Amino acid sequence: MCENIPWWQSGILYQIYPRSFQDSNGDGVGDLRGIIQRLPYLCELGVDALWLSPVFPSPMEDFGYDISDYTGIDPLFGTLNDFDSLVTAAHARGLKVILDLVPNHTSNQHPWFVESRSSKDNPKRDWYIWRDGRGEGAPPNNWLSEFGGSSWEFDARTGQYYYHAFLRSQPDLNWRNPEVRHAIHEVMRFWLQRGIDGFRVDVMWHLIKDELLRDNPENPDFEPGRQPYERLIPLYSTDRPEVHTVVAELRQVIDAFDDRVLIGEIYLLPDKLVAYYGRDLAGAHLPFNFALISTPWAAQAIAELIDGYEKALPPRAWPNWVLGNHDRRRIASRIGADQARVAAMLLLTLRGTPTLYYGDEIGMRQVEILPDRVRDPFEKNLPGFGIGRDGCRTPMPWDATLHGGFSTGEPWLPLDTNFGRDNVAAKRQNATSMLNLYRALIDLRRTRPELSLGSYRLVSVTGEVLAFERAYRGQRLLIALNLGATSVTLTDVTISLRGRVMLSTYMDRHDEATDGTLELRDAEGIIIAPEE
Repeated sequence: MCENIPWWQSGILYQIYPRSFQDSNGDGVGDLRGIIQRLPYLCELGVDALWLSPVFPSPMEDFGYDISDYTGIDPLFGTLNDFDSLVTAAHARGLKVILDLVPNHTSNQHPWFVESRSSKDNPKRDWYIWRDGRGEGAPPNNWLSEFGGSSWEFDARTGQYYYHAFLRSQPDLNWRNPEVRHAIHEVMRFWLQRGIDGFRVDVMWHLIKDELLRDNPENPDFEPGRQPYERLIPLYSTDRPEVHTVVAELRQVIDAFDDRVLIGEIYLLPDKLVAYYGRDLAGAHLPFNFALISTPWAAQAIAELIDGYEKALPPRAWPNWVLGNHDRRRIASRIGADQARVAAMLLLTLRGTPTLYYGDEIGMRQVEILPDRVRDPFEKNLPGFGIGRDGCRTPMPWDATLHGGFSTGEPWLPLDTNFGRDNVAAKRQNATSMLNLYRALIDLRRTRPELSLGSYRLVSVTGEVLAFERAYRGQRLLIALNLGATSVTLTDVTISLRGRVMLSTYMDRHDEATDGTLELRDAEGIIIAPEE
């Protein structure tokens, strides 16, 4: 492709959870040198950029999302020299490197917060959100922590409460303070000057809170058994109008460097999500679209999701799609191994930038974690709600040797019991494996601009079959996905089915001619090049 377009539009992103990708020193925890060791695999897979979950110094109460130093590397993962070596090695192989930026909150051990809580008149007091209670033992308002309980923690030393949207050890920064904004901008410049290619900004929609700290309204749809945070609608604690000014300022920092990308983690419905592209597209390049994770796996629901998202996009905004991440149940366990193959074809044939989560390309399942092995503070605080994240963060199985080739030591989380069979080495040797399906899909996406750059048009929804067309400069591809458990026969109705099969999720129909009817087996997806 000779189009002069940004790499993040035509490329494919790959999320690495560093603790679980590859351990190089036998301590059971993945690290930067381990990632360097596995760069050839990423090239073999065909992705264009790796996004690293946090590797900064941290007490690890939330496994890196509680940062105590924004400009260092936690010794668990290596050193700054190791990080520089990773960036150099990745770039030498044509891979981009994206860092996780966590600007909403710090660790309570960060020097900024240590100063802030030392006294009410400390210069950094206003770097965090401190307020008096509204009565004896009563917090400033009714806001809830996503990790359970009130989001306000009383500090006996100064007699005030500080706000934390997540753990009490993760106090939120006050983004209404220009000094805070400047400090985080300097953090961004530090890493951009070291050569990284962009940031994924954690919980972007949380950054600004209501200036008056008004109570959040009750959720009329809340039902017993749902996690407590959902009892209230976070109207005043998230997604405030002023956040878009903050995002635009982050973008200005990014734009001072060539060819970089700003991605936002935002769990909002499409009509609100797209506001984060910003006025005149001066916000996030890619406000992450997680809707596929929560949408029912049904053809009509997915067709409506795609249509609604495409219609909501601002003019010239570039879409993106995500199937899994470090916070959500593995796709293979959500919809089953067979349909996970169909999901892979969906992800890699939709219009927009796809993000893969490590291990999904080999069909990694959600691992059930025994109570005595639970590490996730979310699960520890709210047991029994099925929201624990350990099961989607388990080590990558590379082969059938001890600990799956991940480490020579005891891994920090257990591997899937099937790792001896379901690992990279085994999948590489199986011509029809999930891994080889991903490789074929990625290769097709790279060689066919219809998939990477083309337009999207819904063709039909027939029962549980979703069919759509991707077109670019007169060339078309038809994608038909059977999300059901029974075989289906499609006939010419709204588009010609005459052509040749380019790829089936079963990996056994390449170049097969289609003569006006199309037989789809259960859980089969097919890409057809129609006759012109």
